[in-house]
Order: sequence, then C-alpha cells, then structure tokens
Amino acid sequence: MSSTQDLDYPQILFQYNNGFLVSKIMFTACELGVFDLLLESEGPLSSDAIAERLGTSASGMERLLDACVGLKLLGVEMKSEGAFYRNTELSNLYLTKSSPKSQYHNLMYYSKTIYLCWHYLTDAVRDGKNQYERAFGISSEDIFGALYRSEEEMIKFMYGLNAIWSICGRDVIAAFDLSAFTVIYDLGGCAGGLAQECISLYPNSTVTIYDLPKVVQVAKERFVPPEERRITFHEGDFFKDPIPEADLYILARTLHDWAEDKCMQLLAKIHKACKPGGGVLLVETLLNEDKTGPSEAQLFSLVMLVQTEGKERTPSEYSKLLTAAGFREIQVKKTGKLYDAILGRK
Repeated sequence: MSSTQDLDYPQILFQYNNGFLVSKIMFTACELGVFDLLLESEGPLSSDAIAERLGTSASGMERLLDACVGLKLLGVEMKSEGAFYRNTELSNLYLTKSSPKSQYHNLMYYSKTIYLCWHYLTDAVRDGKNQYERAFGISSEDIFGALYRSEEEMIKFMYGLNAIWSICGRDVIAAFDLSAFTVIYDLGGCAGGLAQECISLYPNSTVTIYDLPKVVQVAKERFVPPEERRITFHEGDFFKDPIPEADLYILARTLHDWAEDKCMQLLAKIHKACKPGGGVLLVETLLNEDKTGPSEAQLFSLVMLVQTEGKERTPSEYSKLLTAAGFREIQVKKTGKLYDAILGRK
C-alpha cells in the first residue's frame, strides 16, 4: 500500500494554488492581442517589438511572454539579439481571433464574467444560490435577464457559445443518426452554431432557432446569413409561449441551467408538442454515476451554482427526467469531448 509519503503534496498544491494564475495569463495574452500579432507577423518577434506594437511596458510584456512559453502557448528562439517569440500550433488554432476554431470570445467571457462570479464561490456554497447580485449588483430572479444584462454581454455570450460548437458541435450532432428527423427545433439555439452543424450533417433537415426576441434579432444580424434558408427563427420564451410541433427538439446546454421542476415543466411541454415517433436530443456535460468525474463536469456544476439555478447531472438523472416526461427508448452517447448526447423518443 502507498503511504502519504508517496504523494508529492507540495507539487500538487502548487499546481492547484496557481491554476487561476495560468488562466489569467492566457486571458491577458488574448486580450492584449499577443497571439493575433504573432500570427500576422512574418516571423518571430522580440518582446520589445511586441510591447511597442501592443502599447505595453517592455518589462511586463517580457514576463507575460516567458510565462506563455512555460505554458506551451508560445515558442521561443534565442538569437544573438535576444529572445524571439512565436505562436505554437495550439495558439494559432484556438487563441487567435481569425481561426475557425477560435476560443477567444469564450475565454473573454470567462475572464470578464464567470471569473467575477467565481470570486463569490464561498458565498454560493453557503447560500446555494447564484452570485449575480454580489458580482454585478443586479437581481437574478430572471436568470437570462442577468446573463444578458446588456447587449454587449449578450453578444459576448453568443460568440463564446458558437466558439464551443466550433469544436464540439459536430460530435454531438453525429452521436446518433438524426437523418429521420427533418423538422428540428433548437430550443435556446442562441447564435446558431449548433444549427449550422446540424444542417451541414443532415442537408435534408431544417432547423428553427427558438430563442428570446433580442437573441433572435442579434443572431439574424450577426451570425446566420439571410441566404441560409434551412435555418429559420422563432421568437419566444419556451417556458411561457407555445412550442410548435416538430420531429426533433434539441436542448443543448439548456437543462443544466434549471432546477428539476423547471426541467420537468419544459420536457413535459416538449413531449406534448412532439410528433409521434419524434424525439428530444439533450446535449450536456455528463457526470459519472460514481462521482469520480469527469473534472470538467464537476467544475461546470460549480459554474452553474454561481451563475444559474441548475447543475450538471448524471446520465441516470437525465434519463429519469425524460422518462417522467413521457419519453422512451432513451440512449446515452459519450463523445469523448466536452459535451455528450442523450436521445429520447416519443
């Protein structure tokens, strides 16, 4: 048997204690435009050149760049004139704004919004409530009124969500054969990133994005081109307004926002509207039944605590909700990525 002496506690604690520093280094380099500048440059740049072009102090930039090298976000080449920095493949792909798989907007949402809520995690654990009032001084009785507290914040959230679907969307849409479902409603479809993946994989389908009027307006203006006829829009609040009949309803990153009673209310409403033989596709980060992880889902559940009314759940917890709402033939598919899929049939 191993003893506590076998565990390198100082190293473990160092990594955990400094986890937030790692995130902030990446956020800061993104916000200042380090990765974008190095992508556009014809070759590696010195820290002085980067600092001058980005309008920062030379000493501060040098330390930030060295930290990025240590985190494998940048590469460095030593020349007679000094150190010259370049992007890595990872930073070119995920941290530059122009990349199709850019996570820039998602990282900025974490930096400017989620981090501020996480400052009050202790209070959230004590109270069992989200922390928008402490973090931003606004009531969170209307969850999405708080999440979308300004148009700028809403657009930031929409860009961030599309960034997630750029790397995870295809996997969840392809988790099951959805070709039989031609009329699809994406409830809370936001900026349309998942709808785009759906019509790409299933060209005979049409997807209607059902979301709040102000979200739909921005999605039309900024995210979904008007010539894309296979994606349409429906303005409304799916808790209060009617849900039209369809073959399939997608609830992606939606049920985790709500407590069980709200989830049951929505699923029962969907079941009533659903065509016979139709179904509902849940897209969520699934917890292991034995509470061993995955750590991403466990962390997301704390994000839900500080920001919403909901939580992440296990496959059996989602299956129980679906069964209680009247759905059957429930299938669970782990994708190996950030989000998994559950399909229930009527």
